[in-house]
Amino acid sequence: MFSKRSVHTQAVLMLLLVNLFWGLSLPLIKAIGLAHQLVLPGSGTWFVTACTIAPRFILAAIVLGLVLGPKLGTLTRLEIKQGALLGLTAGAGMLFQNDGLQFTSVSTSAFLTQLYAIMIPAYIALRLRRWPPAVVWLSGGLVLAGVAVLGRVDFRGLNLGRGEWETLFSSVFFMMQIMVLGQKEYADNRALPVTLAMFGTEAVVFAVMAWGTAPTPAALLIPWTSAPWLGFTLLLTLFCTLGSFILMNRWQPKIKATEAGLLYCIEPVFASLMALFLPALFSAWAGFNYANEQLTWHLLLGGGLVTLANLLIQLKPPPETPAGSRA
Repeated sequence: MFSKRSVHTQAVLMLLLVNLFWGLSLPLIKAIGLAHQLVLPGSGTWFVTACTIAPRFILAAIVLGLVLGPKLGTLTRLEIKQGALLGLTAGAGMLFQNDGLQFTSVSTSAFLTQLYAIMIPAYIALRLRRWPPAVVWLSGGLVLAGVAVLGRVDFRGLNLGRGEWETLFSSVFFMMQIMVLGQKEYADNRALPVTLAMFGTEAVVFAVMAWGTAPTPAALLIPWTSAPWLGFTLLLTLFCTLGSFILMNRWQPKIKATEAGLLYCIEPVFASLMALFLPALFSAWAGFNYANEQLTWHLLLGGGLVTLANLLIQLKPPPETPAGSRA
């Protein structure tokens, strides 16, 4: 039997790996969009978004279905329910986040998305009628400051228009995803069946969106003829979909909701590090223009603040029930 502390440590390490995969997803998604425009120039942004998201969940659902095989008949009502809720909340978050990016800057979107790091302890405080300890607010503040530095947010020009409001909505849905994942009602659920139900829900939602936004039915098949688009999509499916969500659904319930929310804010740090070298590699293979980003003090300071926030919460964890569970 593993000790409670060793299980917690393993969970933190696995969620750090989840952040690594999510950080990889950002340059991959950018590359998929650029590869899409090469084979279907002039595509609408909604269609590009749908063709980027839908295949990863369709392929992931097929792979998990094959892995589970005969066990598909053992899916329980609660596993299907939790998976569907995770799929709807995560899917809604992705939808609002991607649409919001059409009307606001990437830096503003990154900053506003991470507000769930504050919303989670605030929600728990209201539910339990107990003010969170100072370390929670300090860590949350450090995370938001770090993400703001990473994204070079200009607060003087920050206006809440359509893009900003949609990004705030996405953060609410991502918070709901984190909370649903650890509710006591689902404590006995198995990670793989839940993840399959989640992928199936998202596959249906975004497949319908792709069909509805396609200029012609044939346009749905054209990206699959592009080797770079297909290669990037397979990487996105393997690491950033199957790898990240299976690990997340397996290990997040082992830690606290506040801690999980802060850990997930490390994603922009990994994304910024990968943006230093992956774009040029992707461009050399696919034939589009996607420049590497440069190492700046924003990356060093912003990443340092986010890392410090997580170190503080590990050294002095808040007295709170596990992620998403009811008191």
